[in-house]
Amino acid sequence: MLNGLKRNLYLVHRWLGIALCCFMAMWFVSGVVMMYVGYPKLTPQEKLSALPGLAAERCRINLAQALEASAQAKSPDSVRLTSVAGAPRYVFAYGKTQIAVDAETGNRVDQVTPAQALASAGSFLATADGYYLDRIDEDAWTHSKALDEHRPLHRVQMADEQATLLYISNTTGEVVRDATRHERTWNWLGAWIHWLYPFRGGALDRYAADIVIYTALAGSVLSLLGLIVGILRWRFQGRYKHGTKTPYREAWMRWHHLLGLGFGVIAFTWILSGLFSMNPWKIFDSTAAKPKLQTYMGGDISPQYFPLSAAEALARFQNTGFQPREIEWRVLNGQGFYIAFDGQGRSRIQTAQTDSRVFEKFEWPALQTAAERLMAPNKIARQSVLNEYDFYYYSRAAHTMTGHIDKRLPILRLEFADADSTWLHLDPYTGHFSKLDAGRRVSRWLFAFLHSWDWLPLLNNRPVWDIVLIVFSTGGLLISASGIVIGWRRAKRKLAIH
Repeated sequence: MLNGLKRNLYLVHRWLGIALCCFMAMWFVSGVVMMYVGYPKLTPQEKLSALPGLAAERCRINLAQALEASAQAKSPDSVRLTSVAGAPRYVFAYGKTQIAVDAETGNRVDQVTPAQALASAGSFLATADGYYLDRIDEDAWTHSKALDEHRPLHRVQMADEQATLLYISNTTGEVVRDATRHERTWNWLGAWIHWLYPFRGGALDRYAADIVIYTALAGSVLSLLGLIVGILRWRFQGRYKHGTKTPYREAWMRWHHLLGLGFGVIAFTWILSGLFSMNPWKIFDSTAAKPKLQTYMGGDISPQYFPLSAAEALARFQNTGFQPREIEWRVLNGQGFYIAFDGQGRSRIQTAQTDSRVFEKFEWPALQTAAERLMAPNKIARQSVLNEYDFYYYSRAAHTMTGHIDKRLPILRLEFADADSTWLHLDPYTGHFSKLDAGRRVSRWLFAFLHSWDWLPLLNNRPVWDIVLIVFSTGGLLISASGIVIGWRRAKRKLAIH
């Protein structure tokens, strides 16, 4: 019976390998590419650096008038004042819906024309000419769900040195993505392959996530079985008749066995952690109700909290020497604030009262009060101020998956005694909060740590991180490549017999 079980293990590993070894090799190669070139995205810093400064004299429409023009009965989740084609524009977020209103004329933007998209692109990248391509729903560089509220997208090809392709929202007129020639070229070997994006956008689009999940699951089983088979076939005591500890005399089989023993654990954890990146079957999701932003704010974003107009707030920011390129409306503990960002991503806060004052950060007690209201009736079990990054709060390079998220220091961490052991990270520069419950902390270990090796002693000591990941990736690739050769030979023999 034991011999029969072993044989079945060998057969399952063999035929899974024949089916999946090309996928495995592809994942190792594309993973190395993604270490240096990420999937195209427009980071907040890139966007702010391209925007012109907001001009107070052009902001003729106040918040109440803009809200009336938006024609929505409920209060918005967020409000921004930004620039589109050099002109100020309100952008309201209602759930997954974005509505834009011209801050000069008060007209609602219902649809963006090709000419307007071209003007927006020209203002964004003013050093180069461009030409309008088309309007698309989705292409190879716009699969991100974050773009859903902006679809369809206008494409404008710029004639700069990087041959940048710009995508403009049909909803707000903003540039929402840029993809340089360098990014587009390398991504055919990087994220586009790694995330199995060939299955997106076509007949299989609705099944794309399941294809990734079950392919990664099969790959995890393949790797685990390979480890088991490799250990079972290794002679820990004594040697085989031909004098080695591996039973395989043929070179490819022998190297596949040795490489599997040397790099198999890494291959298994990489494929398994890739599976966890998809949050399969929602295993990391909390069953608790999602926190309501209005509860945290202590009020809706409504004109009553903003007696000081945007134009007046802009002028006062500028009088302090700060030049805003974008402004956000914020309510905290029932009081209105303007959060302004300049071209370097720096921020300033201004109270929205007529006797306003400009300052850099919210006080910790104000943030804690808002957080306690959000999490009530749960109590704070522990609190700390982070002045340095740690395992659960850290920054990554801009091209990486989480590189677009601004991780400033210091921040306030509040740990609550609720069923999910929720942590809140509170940013004093903006008043924003991020939630990290027990499930997401487990995901931090099983995905970010095991898959990307997001471990500060490595991340802070480049090129040690690079060397470790490239060596391990090479080992995984060689396992896969030898498996391809072995599988091809086996398949040819089977076909010849039949």
